[in-house]
Amino acid sequence: QVQLVESGGGLVQAGASLRLSCAASGRTSIVNTMGWFRQAPGKEREFVAAIRRRDGTTVYADSVKGRFTISRDNAKTTVYLQMNSLKPEDTAAYYCAAGNPTAAMRGRYDYWGQGTQVTVSS
Repeated sequence: QVQLVESGGGLVQAGASLRLSCAASGRTSIVNTMGWFRQAPGKEREFVAAIRRRDGTTVYADSVKGRFTISRDNAKTTVYLQMNSLKPEDTAAYYCAAGNPTAAMRGRYDYWGQGTQVTVSS
């Protein structure tokens, strides 16, 4: 099993920045990818970004490309999501995920964190 704990959410104004963190523990060797998803009220959960632990390959949703950056620490057990130029439409609960997804890292993830709220005011 893999445990994931997110932190770093909050309330900010449009144009501001936030950095989310996700710390993985447990049998982290069984997952090759960590990612971020988000879910706004009344909407389906959507993919945001992902990073392959071994080589650092990243992929982003078009809606965040150029504004968000996903990265990992040297131990490859903590993943960050740097969010710049935040917009009100970025408001959502953000979830960290880990697994061995197919479909260019947008597929199924097996482990999920509890989520952290990001609210962007206009």
